[in-house]
Amino acid sequence: MHRNILWITVLFVLLTGFVKPRNFTVVTETKWLISESSSLSVNGTTNINKFACDIPAYDQTDTLTLSRGNKEIILSGDIRLKIQSFNCHNSIMTHDLRKTLKEKEFPHLRIRFLSLSEFPDLTAKPAMITGFVDIELAGATKRFQVKYLVSIDDQKNIHLLGSRDVNFSDFNLIPPRKLGGMIKTNDKLSVAFHLKMRDLN
Repeated sequence: MHRNILWITVLFVLLTGFVKPRNFTVVTETKWLISESSSLSVNGTTNINKFACDIPAYDQTDTLTLSRGNKEIILSGDIRLKIQSFNCHNSIMTHDLRKTLKEKEFPHLRIRFLSLSEFPDLTAKPAMITGFVDIELAGATKRFQVKYLVSIDDQKNIHLLGSRDVNFSDFNLIPPRKLGGMIKTNDKLSVAFHLKMRDLN
């Protein structure tokens, strides 16, 4: 009898020792409304010069959601940009870029936000953080780590400036060429976006 009680006691201790206490997760959630004055730019080079293309305004109404849990920071939401809105300030280059990005088959560039390395401290002085995004372009999707500068101005506008180098080849694209291949666009592009947002909370 005593032996049975002893075994039951040992078994109870062993079992309860592996039971984790309940993890009370507190999550803070904030929604940011993206302003029309947000923009995206792409800078590249050829074997003879440089070029710059941009989408100077965002024509949609979208929001990003910033969530803080006990283990991770999640920045969720996405932006969809029309390839047709790209302007390279040169009609030939604009046409070539849109054609290279397969605008007729895939009319949008999509950036899906996934996470942040830390919760941004919104001050007038830009803070540098990183995060992961999925970029969908010309039917291909690739994940990148992006560098951000985050700040807030006197009008309570939140500024999220992201930058990242990508390659045409990341999306199975061939850089445009002209004049029988004499002018060659290099594979690497520098992509930067500036999201101007308002806190909806």
